[in-house]
Parts: sequence; C-alpha cells; structure tokens
Amino acid sequence: MNDRRRVNGPPGGTRPPVYASLLQSGTGADTRAQRQRQPSDLRKIFLKTGLIPSASGSSYLEFEPSASLAAARSNPKSLIPPSSALKLACTVHGPKPLPRSAPFSPNLVLTTHVKYAPFAARRRKGHVRDSSERDLGVHLETALRGAIIAERWPKSGLDITVTILEAEDDRWWGDVPDSHDASWGMMNVLAGCISAASAAIADAHIDSEHRSIVSACVVAYMPARDEITELWLKGDSSKVSTADGDQRSGHEALIDGAVDAARGAHTVLAEAVRESLQKTLGQS
Repeated sequence: MNDRRRVNGPPGGTRPPVYASLLQSGTGADTRAQRQRQPSDLRKIFLKTGLIPSASGSSYLEFEPSASLAAARSNPKSLIPPSSALKLACTVHGPKPLPRSAPFSPNLVLTTHVKYAPFAARRRKGHVRDSSERDLGVHLETALRGAIIAERWPKSGLDITVTILEAEDDRWWGDVPDSHDASWGMMNVLAGCISAASAAIADAHIDSEHRSIVSACVVAYMPARDEITELWLKGDSSKVSTADGDQRSGHEALIDGAVDAARGAHTVLAEAVRESLQKTLGQS
C-alpha cells in the first residue's frame, strides 16, 4: 500500500543548465577539471579508531579530495559540483557466540555488511541494499577472510558493518547515465572499506578522476606475510607500464603498483592502531 500522504521527490537529481558563455571552449563542448595529482602520488588519509564505545572495534576513514575538484568549491561560477571525499565509518561486533538456531560451525562465521548512507552519493540511495552494495560486501568478506584465523573462534560470529558517509562520485557530472566507466568509483570505495575494516578489526583486538580509465586494480595486502588476500582487476592491462626503465608491464605492473599503494596506506593504519593501543594502555 502506497503512502498517499507523502509526496516523494524524484529518485535522481536534476542537472543544472549549462550555458555556452560559461564554458571555456567556444564550441559549447563540456569541459572538465584537469588532473593535478600524478598517478604514482598517494592521497592523504585520515584514520581514527575507537570512536564507537558500544562496538568491539570501530574506525573512521577519510580520503583527501582531489585538488582539481577542491578548487571548484571556491569558484562560484563553476558548474562542477563541490569536491567529494571518501568518508567511511566501520564497526566490528564480536567475536560473539552464534545463536542457538544457527548450525554448528568449527570456524568463525564472518559477516560483512556495506551500506551507503542515503545522502552519501549524488543519486540518493534507498534503505534496502542494491546489487552494488552486496557486491562490495562480498569482496570485503573475501579480503578479510584471509587476515583472520577463523579456527581460533569456533561457534562464534563476527559482524563487520561499513557505512559509507560520503562516496566519491564515480562519474563526471557531464557523463551520460549509461557510461561504460560508470562503476569505477566502486573500486575506490572497496579500497577504503578494506582499510577501514582492517583498522576496526585491529581496534577490536582480534588477531583515481581520470578522463579515460584503461585499467584498475584493488588489492588487500598483508605486509607482514607479503600476501595478497583479495585481487580485483578491471579493464585492459596489456598496455600498463610503470616508470621509465622498468621492464614490468601488464598485470604485473598494475598489481605491483597497487601493492606499493597498499604499503603506503599501511603506515597510516599502523600509526592509528598504535595511538589507539597507547590510549588503551594509559587508561588501564
């Protein structure tokens, strides 16, 4: 039964009018922000753990927005929307006993739940998870399963919930809705989910804006064991190459670049966990 007393707005947003006098090109073609960050440069990361006392572990992760879109925020004549950073909140509950109705499990039962906040993206999300959110949850579970020793907690469950407070828009504002690169932003979201969930698990004391993206890679990397627990490749990586003078190319260069970025993010994660541990030891 429909709610006749409530007038719901349109499911998608509306586009602002574009006037030729405001465009840089005289032909009236769409102009987009130029990339200022080099492909090998890492964005700044803010990570904080222990923000939710009721959870076994929690973390908040925020990526620095791109400099090109950040400049558009201060320009009142710009038609480019304000920059959007990636902001995630992760909570971990457990390990806790499974309910009596659950079947026996000799290993830890890992459950991941990834959900966009209704206001996280330019297109408003519903309260029921869609296919993209379920896909992110599956990838997150695969990445974290290799980092947890499930045999230590038989007949127990671990619930990991990631709430996306602000998602990087995976399309430029002038792209068509059925663009072939409409889901590239999900890979950035997955990388943030893995980092935030890893920090939240440690807190619980449990052992790109490219014009034309050719290929992308997301890895879940464990530096202590030099092991990749999750690998997601997308696009054509046959033409990918690293710095000049390096003989690596293709999948090898793409994966090595993702691993290097994961090592850079690991330093921020380790520092945040160290601060949380020192705070815990100081209170005890």
